[in-house]
Amino acid sequence: MTLVQRALDVAMIVVALWVTRGLYAPEFEPWRVHDTLEAGAAALLFLFSADACGLYQGFRGVPLVQELKRVWLAWFAVFGLLLLTAFALKESANYSRVVSMGWMLSAPVFVSVWRSLVRLALHEARRRGHSTRRVAIVGMTPLGERVARSIHQAPSLGLSLEGFYDDRGDDRREAIDAELGEFAGTFDELVARATLGDLDLVYVCLPLRAESRVHKLIAQLADTTVSVYVVPDFFVFDLLHARWTALGEIPVVSIFETPFMGTEGWLKRAEDLVLGTFAVAVAAIPMALIAIGIKLTSKGPVLFKQRRYGLHGEVIDVYKFRSMTVAEDGTNVRQATANDSRITPFGAFLRRTSLDELPQLVHVVTGSMSLVGPRPHAVAHNEAYRKHIYGYMLRHKVKPGLTGWAQVNGWRGETDTLEKMEKRIEHDLEYIRRWNLLLDIKIVFMTVFGRAVHQNAK
Repeated sequence: MTLVQRALDVAMIVVALWVTRGLYAPEFEPWRVHDTLEAGAAALLFLFSADACGLYQGFRGVPLVQELKRVWLAWFAVFGLLLLTAFALKESANYSRVVSMGWMLSAPVFVSVWRSLVRLALHEARRRGHSTRRVAIVGMTPLGERVARSIHQAPSLGLSLEGFYDDRGDDRREAIDAELGEFAGTFDELVARATLGDLDLVYVCLPLRAESRVHKLIAQLADTTVSVYVVPDFFVFDLLHARWTALGEIPVVSIFETPFMGTEGWLKRAEDLVLGTFAVAVAAIPMALIAIGIKLTSKGPVLFKQRRYGLHGEVIDVYKFRSMTVAEDGTNVRQATANDSRITPFGAFLRRTSLDELPQLVHVVTGSMSLVGPRPHAVAHNEAYRKHIYGYMLRHKVKPGLTGWAQVNGWRGETDTLEKMEKRIEHDLEYIRRWNLLLDIKIVFMTVFGRAVHQNAK
C-alpha cells in the first residue's frame, strides 16, 4: 500500500502542474524541459518530506485532518525549498509566476482529494461490515488495556474487539474499563475459537516475565490460521523514539534512540540550513545594532562564550550577547535570578526579549546547534542535574536548539527547584519522542508569536 501511496502522490503532483499549465495558457503549450525538471525535483523532494512528516507510516488510526495537515506541510516545505533554489540559481525568470502559484495551491489539493476519497471508501466499507477484523487480546493487563483503548479510539482501524483472554484467576486479573471490553475466557477457550476460525487477530499483551506462558500459547496458536502479534511490554523502560531494526539477520528494538536517522536527519539539517540562513539574513542589522548598544552601555566584550553539552554530550562553545557584568563559565555557575545585580540595564532588555540568543543562529547554520531542540545548559548544571533526574542525558541524543518544546510551554528561565528542571527535561524528551517537521514549525511559530517563551526570561 505504501508503494501505491507514493506513486499516486507523485502522479497527483505531476497532474497538478499539467492541469495548471493547461488552464493558464491560451493554447496548450508543449511540455518543456523545465517542466520535467520542476515536476521531477518536486516529486522526489515530496517523497522525502512526506516520509519525514509520517505520511507513509500507514493511515490506520491517524485522523484524516492530521493526515491532510501533513500533506500540506510536506508540500509547502518542498515548494519553499524549490523557490529558494530557483532564486539562488537565478532561474526564477524561466518559470511563470502564475503557473507556479497555481501549482503551489493545486498540488496539495489534488493529493488531499485522492487521500480523502480513499478514506471515505474505507469508512463506508467498514460501516457495512467489510474489511473488518475480529480481535482478541491476551492478558487483562495495563498493556492490554492500552491496546484496547487504541482500538476503541480509532474505528478507522477496522478492528472489532471480541474480548480479553487470561488464564489467571479472578483475584489476579487487573480491572479493565468495561467500555473497552470484557473477560471472554481462558487461553484454552481462545485457542478453541481460533481453531474454529472465529478470530482474525490475536494481540499478546503479557509482561516480559511471562515468557513461558507466551511460548506455550504461541505453540498452541501455531495450529490455527489466526494472525498473532506480540506487544512487547517496553513501556516499563520509558522509551525514547523506539524502532525496530535489524542487526544482520537478528531483529532488535531500540529503547533509547534519536529520531534523526536517515531521511529524517537530512530533512532536519535542510530545515536548519534554510530557516537558519534566512534568519541570519533578517537578523543581521538588528544584531549589529545590539552590538553597538552593548558597547555603549557597559564595558567588556560584545559576545559571551560559554561551554555547553551538544550532540552526544560533547562539549561545544555557545555564544550569546553579553548581558551581565560578570561572565561565569567554571565548575560552579550561578543561574541568573530576578533582579540579579550582575545583569546590565540593556542586558535585562536583551534577556527579556530573548535577543541575547541571536548569535546562536550562526551555530544553527554551521551545524553545532539546531533551530529547534532542547536548550543547552551550562556544563556545571548538566553534571549537577544528571545525578538527580532519570534520563537527563537523553536530551543530548539530539542537537541543542535555539528554542524548544519546553520553552514554548513556559519552562524557561531560572530553575531554582529540582521540580522545575524535571518539567523542563520531561518536555525535552517529549519533543524527541514526538518529533516531526510539523512540530518544529509549530514551535518556531509559538516562539515568535507566543508569550510563554518570554514570560520567564530573566
